[in-house]
Amino acid sequence: MTSEISNPLPNDSATRVEPESLLPELIPESSEMELGQAPGPLEIETTLPTASSGLDSLLTGTMDLPLEQETQPLDKPRLETVAASGSLSPLDLPPASESSSAILSLEETKQQLTAEILTLQTQKATLLSEQLSTVQAAMEKLVTENIRSLEQRKQSLEVEIERLERRQERIQQEMRTTFAGVSQELAIRVQGFKDYLVGSLQDLVTAAEELELTNSDPWTVSTASPEPIVNQTDNNPKVTFAEQSFEEQRRQIQRLLEQYRTRPDYYGPPWQLRRTFEPVHLERVQSWFFSQGGRGVIKSMGSRLQNILMGSAVISVLANLYGGKEGLSPRSRALILANSPERLGEWRRGLQDCLGISRTDFGPERGIVLFESPDALIQKAERLVEERLLPLVLIDDTQEQVDLALLQFPLWLAFAPDSSQPTSNYFY
Repeated sequence: MTSEISNPLPNDSATRVEPESLLPELIPESSEMELGQAPGPLEIETTLPTASSGLDSLLTGTMDLPLEQETQPLDKPRLETVAASGSLSPLDLPPASESSSAILSLEETKQQLTAEILTLQTQKATLLSEQLSTVQAAMEKLVTENIRSLEQRKQSLEVEIERLERRQERIQQEMRTTFAGVSQELAIRVQGFKDYLVGSLQDLVTAAEELELTNSDPWTVSTASPEPIVNQTDNNPKVTFAEQSFEEQRRQIQRLLEQYRTRPDYYGPPWQLRRTFEPVHLERVQSWFFSQGGRGVIKSMGSRLQNILMGSAVISVLANLYGGKEGLSPRSRALILANSPERLGEWRRGLQDCLGISRTDFGPERGIVLFESPDALIQKAERLVEERLLPLVLIDDTQEQVDLALLQFPLWLAFAPDSSQPTSNYFY
C-alpha cells in the first residue's frame, strides 16, 4: 500500500499490466462490504495517483485487456463508494427518500395553490355579486327617482291641461254668447229689471196718453200741411223731435221703436235693427228722442254692448227718417267717440252685429266714422254741417270729460256711467 509507483502505465506496449494488480491499490481491502451499505471515505497516499487519473489511464490506456474485461462494467458498490468519496463527479440520481419527499412537498404546494385558487375564485364571485347588487340598487334608486320626477311632471301637466281646457271652454262660451244670440242673452240678463220697471212704464204710458188727449186740438191743426216741412228738410235736415207740430214724425219714431221691441227682424235689410229691443231700452231711447229733443245724456246700462244696442236703435231710426236707399248715406253720418282703439273696435263689431252692416260702411266718407280725439270729430262734424248733412255724435261712457264744442251740433247722444253699477269695458 505504501510502495511508490513511478510509472504505473509505461509507454512500452510490450509490457502488460494486469488490471487486478492495480485494484488493490485503488480500492482498500476494507471496502468490501455488503451491497446496499454506504462505503466509507478512502485514504489514498498523496504519492499515489488519484482514482480519477487511474480510471482515466485505465480507460484511455493502451493496455491489451481481454475483451470480456473491457466490456465488463464495474461493480455498483465500488462505483457508489467512489462517488461517495468525493473524488469523482456524482453519476447517480439522489436517493429515493429525497425524491419522494420532494414530490410530497410539490403535491402539498399544488394543493395549497389549488386551495388558494378556489379561495380567490370564491372571493371574486363574492365581489362580483356585491358589485352587481350595488349596481342594481343604484339603478333601482335612479329609476325610482326618475319615475317619481316624471309622475310629478305628469301631474303638473295634467293640472295645466285642465286649466287650459277650462279656459278654452270659458272663451268658447264667451264667443258663443258674444257673436251668436247676443240679443237673447241680453234679454235674459235684463229680465230682472222688468219687474222693477213695469210700474214706472205703465205710469209713463198713462201720462203720455193724458198728454195726447189734452193737446189733441193743436196737433190736428199742426198736421194740416206737412208737405212744405218735408221739402224743407230735403235741403237742410232739421231735428224737431220734441216739437208738437211734427206729430207724424213722432208717431213714425214710436212705431219704429215699438216694432223693434215687439217684432224684431233678425234678417232684415242693412241699417235696420236686427236685435231684440227690451222695454228698458225703449224707455231710454224714447226719452232721448222726445224729452231731450235728440240732444242729451242716457244713463249707461253697465255694459258697452247694451249701450251699442241703444245707439244702433237711434241710428236705425235716423236711417229711416233721413237716409236713402243706402241707409245713412248720403243724408246723415254717425260719429263715434271713444278713447281707445279697443273700445272703438267693440263699437264697430257691435254696430255690424246690430245693424247688419259690413266694414265697408265704416270710413271718413261712409255712414259711420270712428274717432279717438274729440278735436278731429268736431272738425268732421263742422264739415258735415257745412255740406248740409246731419251728423249724429255718439260718446262712449268712458269719456270722463266732454268738450263743450260737441254740444253745438243738432244731434248728440252721450252715455253717462251709472254710479251705482260699475262700468264694464267688455260686452258683459
